[in-house]
Amino acid sequence: PAADGQLGGIMKVYRDWRISGDNEWLKKMYPMVKKSMDYCITTWDPKSKGVIEEPHHNTYDIEFWGPDGMCTSFYLGALSAIMEMGRFLKKNKDVATYKALYDKGKKLIETELYNGTYFYQKIQVSGLNAPNPIEASVKSMGGDYSEEARKLLEKEGPKYQYGTGCLSDGVLGAWIANVCGLPDPFDTEKIKSHLLAVHKHNFKLDLSEHANPQRPSYALGKEGGLLLCSWPQGGKLSLPFVYSDEVWTGIEYQVASHLMLMGKVKEGLDIVRTCRNRYDGRVRNPFNEYECGHWYARALSSYGLLQGLTGVRFDAVSKTLYVDSKVGDFKSFLSTETGFGTVSYANGKVSLQVAQGTILVKKVNLSGKVSDFS
Repeated sequence: PAADGQLGGIMKVYRDWRISGDNEWLKKMYPMVKKSMDYCITTWDPKSKGVIEEPHHNTYDIEFWGPDGMCTSFYLGALSAIMEMGRFLKKNKDVATYKALYDKGKKLIETELYNGTYFYQKIQVSGLNAPNPIEASVKSMGGDYSEEARKLLEKEGPKYQYGTGCLSDGVLGAWIANVCGLPDPFDTEKIKSHLLAVHKHNFKLDLSEHANPQRPSYALGKEGGLLLCSWPQGGKLSLPFVYSDEVWTGIEYQVASHLMLMGKVKEGLDIVRTCRNRYDGRVRNPFNEYECGHWYARALSSYGLLQGLTGVRFDAVSKTLYVDSKVGDFKSFLSTETGFGTVSYANGKVSLQVAQGTILVKKVNLSGKVSDFS
């Protein structure tokens, strides 16, 4: 399995529980969630360091070797989610085990995987349970490595890593944690710093001088876009992960939404406007942000822009409506398990108009201040 997908699924179980308010469903799901979590630990963190370090497949269709900010952010988010579910179900022993891992991982990502500006990857091939690929290449009988490839492996490590790069997905797990209703799984200011570094280094208004040997039709020429990765402090690998020079709308939207959640609305809108300019109907279909196929699902991260700008979400377990506006007064769509409608915020007050079904709100959390809803 892909590490980001497997760990992201644990956060989504937490999300679906809070959306549905179905505590019996959570009781049924918890043993399976625990099994998934424990698989991730034994497979990718067998030494219980709190970080993903064994070779781990991911959504870039390759394996990362050694701990990295992206997948460790997923790991810490998943640990946060299962701890919250465990506390509700009074699984105290489980919570203690996961808390010990989480504490170690939080400390490590904030110190050893952070360069003062953004999170990165420490490529590692030794000291793992997985066979050292350099040693394995020497013993290979299949001729998988040419002499050139072996020298590159010895110098840079396995191909398709990102190393010292500034990865647009570098704190993706923290964004998913936020939109699922979890707090930042590690230092908020460092997460914000990473996102601002992504905006500074990866966001381009003109790609005319950008070389993309993969699929340049996503964004090219005078068009702008958010690159998946850049190496502002040097160290770009000879063979980085294959999509590093591309522009994906789904990543543009999640970075923009995350910036908005951090209060950086202008930077988020910079990215959204540049993205939508490419899909204005003149060159590309405005309703088909294609990637590895038409109507590709990653672009649905755009739904997170609503939450990024307004902070609106409904917790059906606590019957609390959350609002944290980054744009002043607004009216926004809200969809819940039992109904949908619009949430309005004006003159410091929150109101709800249900268009269909019911939405039983008892409390309002307005930018951290909780009050009864009337």
